[in-house]
Parts: sequence; C-alpha cells; structure tokens
Amino acid sequence: MIRARNGVGCVFIVAALVLGAAVAAYGVDFDAYVVGDVAAWMLNNDTGAAVTGIHIEFDQEVTITSKVEFGGFLPALGGPTGTTFDFNGGSLVAGGTLILEWQPAEAKPSYILWMNGERPAGAPYFTTVAQLGYLFGVGIVHLREANPEALAAAFAKFFEDNAAYLAQVSQSLGMSLQDSLMPIIMSAPAEGIQNFFNTIVGMLGVTSIEDLLQGAVDFSALLGALGL
Repeated sequence: MIRARNGVGCVFIVAALVLGAAVAAYGVDFDAYVVGDVAAWMLNNDTGAAVTGIHIEFDQEVTITSKVEFGGFLPALGGPTGTTFDFNGGSLVAGGTLILEWQPAEAKPSYILWMNGERPAGAPYFTTVAQLGYLFGVGIVHLREANPEALAAAFAKFFEDNAAYLAQVSQSLGMSLQDSLMPIIMSAPAEGIQNFFNTIVGMLGVTSIEDLLQGAVDFSALLGALGL
C-alpha cells in the first residue's frame, strides 16, 4: 500500500537539506533527491490551473513507499509496485506539489504528464526518443485539427531551417521530400506521423533525446509549435 504522510518524511527532509537540486525540463518542474536507497521527487504543478491527476512511467519497476500532497489530494489508481502509475480523481491546485518516494533509488521517471480527467494538462516530461515520437504524432494531429495554418507554418519553418540536409535526402530518394511529406502530414493518423518521425530519427542514427536535439536536423520549429 502507498503510504501517505501528513508531514514530510525524514528521507525527504535530509535530502532537501543536503542534496537538493531543482530541475525544470520539458514543461514539468521537479526537485529530485536521493538518500541511501530511496529516491524522492517533488513534482510541482506549474500548468497554471488545478489538475485532477498525474500519470508517471518509470524506466524500471519501482515500489512507491510514500506519497504526500501540498494543495490537494490525488488518489492512487493502483498498487504501489510497477512501472506505470496513475494518481487521478482528486485535485491539486495550481502551484501545488506532489511528493513521491520510491525504491530502488536508481530508478527514474521516464514520462510524466499532469492530467485533467483523461486529458493531458500542460507539457509532458519525457526522456526517450520513442516517447517523443509518440508525442510528435499525437501533437501534430491535434494541431492539425485545431489550427492547420499554424501547423503548415511550422513545417515551412522546419523545411527552411533544414534546407541543405533535406535537399540531400530528397536527392537520395529521387523526389521532393517536402512535396511528398506534406500531404501525409495533413491527413495521416498519429501512428503514420510517428512512423515518419521514426524514419527520420533512424536516418540520423540517434538513440537519445540529447543526440536528437543536437543532431543534423533542427526540430525546434515543430517542437515549439507542439509545445514540447
């Protein structure tokens, strides 16, 4: 059973005094601490509005040993051990904080998303190229439905930023990548767009977010349009 606390646990207090380091990444703000064999993260709701829950995925199996909220309550929708956890059906105010502790300490969240019911709230935190590909596909479909002009403008900037590299790709393919790609982008389901993303990533030979963002292709126009 996940243990909730009325006050901050001893592990967290010691960590906050000794090892605290504030981190902000991909729109999710958190403070991460490790003391001995326990990890503790303060997950701060910086979406600008109250949320009903949070979805968290880990890079390996963990056991959640403690959960405490400041500014609300987010009930656990499952047991304390696993790789994926949902805390939803309650409320956490804007600026509120969820503190989770787990073992083993070397395990880390690989995907975090604040939720309002079943809908995402705010930008996600993610650590793998595969997760970025999924978000890329879903985000493009959402933007296409909400504001197709903005999506077209983002891709125009993407092709402008990467003109030299994509010209080489087009030459190797024997066709204009932009002319062949845009009809797909404006009509394909999220899975098809994710496959396009994975194809580009495979051509680049990258395996990490850091390599991708520092690689030969500049995705900033697209990631900015999608809020990533």
